[in-house]
Amino acid sequence: MFFIDTSRNGQPVYDPIVNQSLDNYLVNDLKLPGHGLIMYVNQPAVIIGVNQNAYAEVNMPYLRKNKIKLVRRTSGGGAVYHDFGNIIFENIVINDDRHFGDFRYFAQPIIDVLHEMGAKDAQMRGRNDMVIGNSKFSGMTMFKVGQSYAAGGTLMFDLNMDVATKVLTPEKDKLASKGVKSVHSRVTNIKPYLDSQYQAMDIEGFKKELLLKLFKVNSLDDIKTYHLNDHDWAIIDQRLQGKYDTDEWNYGQNPGFDYYVSKHYDIGTVSFNYSLTDQNRISDIKIYGDFITGGDIGVIEKALQGTELTKPALVNALQSVNLADNLGKVDPAALADLLLEKTPTD
Repeated sequence: MFFIDTSRNGQPVYDPIVNQSLDNYLVNDLKLPGHGLIMYVNQPAVIIGVNQNAYAEVNMPYLRKNKIKLVRRTSGGGAVYHDFGNIIFENIVINDDRHFGDFRYFAQPIIDVLHEMGAKDAQMRGRNDMVIGNSKFSGMTMFKVGQSYAAGGTLMFDLNMDVATKVLTPEKDKLASKGVKSVHSRVTNIKPYLDSQYQAMDIEGFKKELLLKLFKVNSLDDIKTYHLNDHDWAIIDQRLQGKYDTDEWNYGQNPGFDYYVSKHYDIGTVSFNYSLTDQNRISDIKIYGDFITGGDIGVIEKALQGTELTKPALVNALQSVNLADNLGKVDPAALADLLLEKTPTD
């Protein structure tokens, strides 16, 4: 493993729109052979998954009033709040997909370091969470292009929990499935569980200590490192323009179809927003959620469009496509039952 330094002109980059685009550039363009690691900090921002409906996940008035950025990442997963008390880490793996989907493989080195720093109860739980007790301090996600992918997540060191609670508005069903009542009750900072010498650190000091222990060295200079150069940054800047820096990408469009249904499954939350014809057939449909897939949910949307809203017809349409590859391992009949709940959006 080697480190990819994402500072610019020797200074850390805190812009979340820039930082969230780095993995896309590293996987699709730069393609450094082997296993690289990036680690960065964002200014206050809400980061949502590529398939999420921002308007269902975020308290928009609070976000805008407090000048918190909204950024859509290129991978799946749920909405998270970032600030200067939070670290983001990502493994960039090129031309070797043996460990794609294996969150534990990438979480364990982090957990081992946290144990070394005093957080003895840190562990992996569920499909992609790192926890202490019943509270999460890290959520992970992945995205894949060919045989290359990015796999990483957050590390809540000293995050402002009050702001996170107010700006995030997750689906009630998602919280209920985890046996908790609010965002605040299911997350924790790692800082209080660390030995005293680490609790005194600021976020950059904590980041440095993580890197030293992950790479088992005494100095950052001893880590094999690729530094993003002017050529890299010119391409990153170009990629941002017209896509990742636009409201169209980050906020998306709320289609405002007539019905909205949502449920949490083992693969994550799946939501359908759709309208019906006078003949009780699906005329328009959009799938949202925090599921993580390397496939194309558009294939499923296309299969459902024009389908009669009856269980046999819906199951038949869902069975006509590869649900496992394009959404996740979920029962077609369960999704049909969800669609039949037909809850008006108003």
